[in-house]
Amino acid sequence: MKENFIDAGGIKTHYYEEGRGPTVILIHGGGAGADAWGNWRGTIPLFAEHFHTIAVDMLGFGQTDKPDPANFIYSQETRTRHIASFIEALKLGKVHLVGNSMGGMTSLCVTMTRPELVDKLVLMGAAGIKAPINESLRVIMGYEPNRENMVKLIKALTNDDFVVDPELVEYRLKLTMEPATAAAYGAIMKWIGEQGGLYIPNESDIAKVKHKTLIVGGKNDKVVPPESNWRFSQLLENSWLHLIPRCGHWAMIERPAEFAAVTGWFIRNA
Repeated sequence: MKENFIDAGGIKTHYYEEGRGPTVILIHGGGAGADAWGNWRGTIPLFAEHFHTIAVDMLGFGQTDKPDPANFIYSQETRTRHIASFIEALKLGKVHLVGNSMGGMTSLCVTMTRPELVDKLVLMGAAGIKAPINESLRVIMGYEPNRENMVKLIKALTNDDFVVDPELVEYRLKLTMEPATAAAYGAIMKWIGEQGGLYIPNESDIAKVKHKTLIVGGKNDKVVPPESNWRFSQLLENSWLHLIPRCGHWAMIERPAEFAAVTGWFIRNA
C-alpha cells in the first residue's frame, strides 16, 4: 500500500492507494480520531482486489492540512470543495465515491454540486437527512480527549456486541491529542452544533441526483437512524438499499467482508 500527498485546492492532502482497476475513493466519517487508515484499514485490501482504491484523510483529519480555525471555516461547503479539488487533482476522470457518515454527506454533496466528477455513489451510514441530535451524537460532538471518552465514543458508533479493539482506541486517542487536530475537530463540531446537525436543508436537492447510488446502513445504528437510510432511498430514484442486522454506524469495521462484497457487486454490476 502506497501513501501519498497531493495539493487539492491549496490543501496538502494525504491518502493511501492500493490496487488496479476503476477508481474508488473511500471517505471516512467525522468522529474524533477518524482518518483514512483507522476507518478503512480492514476494507482497503478487500476493495483493492478489484479496484484502484484510494482512502483520503479529510480536511482537518489525519495527515491532511488543518487550517487554523481563527482564519478558516470548517463548513460542509469547504469539505465538499476540498474533496472535489482532490478528485480533480488526481486527474483520473470519473470516480466511484464511498462515504461513511460525514464522508457520506460529503460524497453526496460532491455528486450534487459536481456531478461530472462522479460515476457511482455509495452512502454508508451517511449524514444528510435532518434528524434530532440524539445521545450518541452528543457523545461525538462533546468529545474531550481521554481514553475513557474514546471507548465511550466507539461504543456509541457500534452495535452493542462489538468488541472494542484496544489498538484502535490508542490509535484514535493519539490523533485526538494532537493540538491542530483537536482545534479542527472543535471547530467542525461547533459548526455542526450551530446548524442544528449535519444535513442538507432542502431534500429536493438530494432528489436531483440521478447517479446510481447504494445506500448501506446498520439496523442498530445509534447515530444515523435506519429511517434516514429509507428516506435517502425514497429521494434517490436510482438507488439500492442494504441494511445490515446487528450492525451500528461502522459497517466497514463491524462487517467489512459483507460491506466490501455488496459495494463491490454494486460498482461492478449495477
